[in-house]
Amino acid sequence: MVVEMSTGMIRGLGTVVVFIAFVGLTLWVFNGKRNPEFAEARLLPFADEPQPDITEESATRSTRP
Repeated sequence: MVVEMSTGMIRGLGTVVVFIAFVGLTLWVFNGKRNPEFAEARLLPFADEPQPDITEESATRSTRP
């Protein structure tokens, strides 16, 4: 038995595949077990910033009132 797939059928199957991928990704992102990993990833943009040096900061402050 040969089944001819129309364009509408192919588009419908593509929509179902994308919907299943979306639901899977959504469940993966909002899974409570992943919170520590995402908390660490949130700080990545600040990882290359230099840490403030305490001696440098106190040396540049003015002592005038």
